Order: sequence, then structure tokens, then C-alpha cells
Amino acid sequence: MKKILTLFAVLIFFLGSAQIDNIADGESISLRIHYGFLNAGTANLTTKKTTYKGIPHLYVKGTGATTGAVKAFFKVEDLYESFINTATGLPSFYVRNVREGSYRQHLETAFNHDNNTLILTDKKTPANGSKVIKSVKGVQDMLSCFYYLRSKSSEELKVGTIINMNVWIDDEMFPFQLKVTGTENLKTKFGTISSLKIIPSVKSGRVFKEKEGVTMWVSNDANHIPLLLKAELAVGSLKASIDDYKNVKYPLKFTK
Repeated sequence: MKKILTLFAVLIFFLGSAQIDNIADGESISLRIHYGFLNAGTANLTTKKTTYKGIPHLYVKGTGATTGAVKAFFKVEDLYESFINTATGLPSFYVRNVREGSYRQHLETAFNHDNNTLILTDKKTPANGSKVIKSVKGVQDMLSCFYYLRSKSSEELKVGTIINMNVWIDDEMFPFQLKVTGTENLKTKFGTISSLKIIPSVKSGRVFKEKEGVTMWVSNDANHIPLLLKAELAVGSLKASIDDYKNVKYPLKFTK
């Protein structure tokens, strides 16, 4: 069960650099997470329009927690925060503060996209101080990349599209490739809705059974909200499905 909710965040958030204008102030999305047959936990994403160093930004907060029987033997309380420049779609500041069983981590990352560097600070162990790390152009964090993906037009996310990306996770850069493989009428608790089926290629062995052992579905509209994610892990399987949504900018078209 270790880091199940972290894995969810890794898989659902992706790359880019473009203006973000389809996310409403105060949007909230909740997903229910299942590990095999167990109701394992919840993940929540909220947004707020703000400024960071005097520049308009979108503040995104992501939380994850185990529930029920799973929480009894493996407690997870994860917090992710990102300040995203709404003009560029790039992150300016990112926080990962997680508690997973006995594991603790609290890292803060400040991005400098002008010279492709970042400053990593270990808040859990202040004695480690901060360090400057060479980055790459257009790097995203685990939250900002997903909102960039959502900002893309239908033409940019048409079937057959392939996107290569670099995502900053913890204290390491991870390369991903994302493929839009088709459309599907997906059944949810709210009804059936047209969706885009997307497969990210990820490193196998460490976590996943296959190089492409992950599939996710987002709404096939201007919102591109997450609807469902399935992952075959090295041990067991993970599923996250939409459980609630509020203040989405464009009406979602569910049919019964």
C-alpha cells in the first residue's frame, strides 16, 4: 500500500507551457481510490486564483488520504501545492509534504525558468539547507503538468497525439510520454460521458508491471477533468474514479 496516493499523483499530472484559462476560480475535484477490492482512500484537487511575487498565478492544492480499513494499518496524509503562472502554464513554486506510514518528506521547489534551474529545500531536515539544481526547459511539477494538459484544445489532444514531457517529482526529473489513444463513452456515478483515453508510458519494474501499465480517461470537452485512472502495479492494481466536482468552468454533459 505504500505511496499509493503518491503514485496516483505521479500518473495524473503532465507537462507544458501555455496559457491556462479554462480553470475556474474555486474549482474542486474529488476522486475515490480503490486498491484491488479495497476502498483505499480519496484524492482532492482545488484551485484558487492568486498572485505570486506580484504575478497572476493559479494556486492548486492536492490532498490524498487513506480511509477505512486501509487507514487502520497504513495511514497516508499527503499534501501537494503548486503556484502556476497563468500566462505561461509553468510552475513557480511547488510543495510536496507527505506522511505515508512511517515515511515523511517535506520538500519545496522554486523554479527559475529563465535560466533552467530550480532551488530545492528540504523542510523536513533544515540542516540539509537548499541546493541549486540544473533543470530543463519547460519542466513541470506533479500538479502544474496536469493543468497544462487540461488547458490544451481539442485539436491539440486529438486521437494519435503524442506528448513528451519532463516532470519534477520529489528531488528527481522523470521523463514521460503521453499518447491519446481514442475516445470512449465512459460510465461514471453521474452518468455516461464522452471521454479521451490516454496512456502515459512510465518506467516499469520499480512500480508498474508494464511500460504502459497505466490508462486514464478525461472528459472530452473544454474542461478535460479526470474521470478514471487504472494502473497495474508491481503488486496489485489501483483505480481512481471521479467522486465529486464543483465550480467546473464548462457544463459537463452526462447522460443516463
